[in-house]
Amino acid sequence: MRLHSPSMSELHAFVAAARLGSFTQAAQTLCVTQGAISRAISRLEQHFGQPLMHRNAHGLTLTELGQKLYDGAHSPLSAIEALSAELRADDRRLRLTLSTVPTLASAWLVPHLPDFHRRHPDIQLNFAAYRRSEDFSGATPDASILSGTPEQWPGWQADYVIGREVVVICHPDRLAARQEQGLWSTPQGLLGEPLLYHTNGRDNWAQWFNAAGVPRHAVMLSKGFDQVSILIRAVMADMGVAVLQRCLVRDELQSGRVAAPFPDLPIRLTRGYYLCAPAQRRDHYALECFRQWLLETAQADPDVRAAGGAI
Repeated sequence: MRLHSPSMSELHAFVAAARLGSFTQAAQTLCVTQGAISRAISRLEQHFGQPLMHRNAHGLTLTELGQKLYDGAHSPLSAIEALSAELRADDRRLRLTLSTVPTLASAWLVPHLPDFHRRHPDIQLNFAAYRRSEDFSGATPDASILSGTPEQWPGWQADYVIGREVVVICHPDRLAARQEQGLWSTPQGLLGEPLLYHTNGRDNWAQWFNAAGVPRHAVMLSKGFDQVSILIRAVMADMGVAVLQRCLVRDELQSGRVAAPFPDLPIRLTRGYYLCAPAQRRDHYALECFRQWLLETAQADPDVRAAGGAI
């Protein structure tokens, strides 16, 4: 069947200009140039072989044919636009774009994701580049798992996930030697060791020693690293000891690549990993499904469960 109707973009340009009485306002409403509006209406007039409107000092006036086209087109266009917005919203409600601290993603989150996909096969989960200073000023991500304390994100929904539970790690040979020498019978014995640290958590050692009953002023840091993976490698190379989130080093501990001098010492820091989202995205269906799953999964983690759950 041969189609007699013009393109949707041309009709939108015509209806907007007719309704607003101005090419300039129509262009602003449709986010195009004034020239684009003018050309679209010109193509419409060529399509119908007659003028549709006249421009004068007082604005726009519709011809008889133009008025007839406007009366017949503006309601169907509005209905199509409303339906399109509804369909796109329905599609978006099943899509979630997330960013997260890369180390947490590889060591803890990603191994759990098959369970999320089994529970919510209809939700498409995508990952955006992680930004430590995420402010949600862009279209994505919808949410981000950030490291810090909830006071850093006033006005956001910030749910504690995991990561306040920490453990001291060292090379297995270093642990064996210090135990043989009787030097690590108490946490204070660690003060004579090279204390490796993450540059984004310089206070972690001081907090750990304070919680273990060792005066903070006695803590002298050694080498800093800006990536957790490199910090773990430094420990495996026996460059010193480090304090890290248990969830990030569980595989290394279980495999024996690193050892924990005080594995049964339950110490929690003030910092942790939080699922953060701006207030306007709290009703996002896919985000709420992911949030519920993530918090439930974290609650089942042995370290979180042993520490009494989330805060």
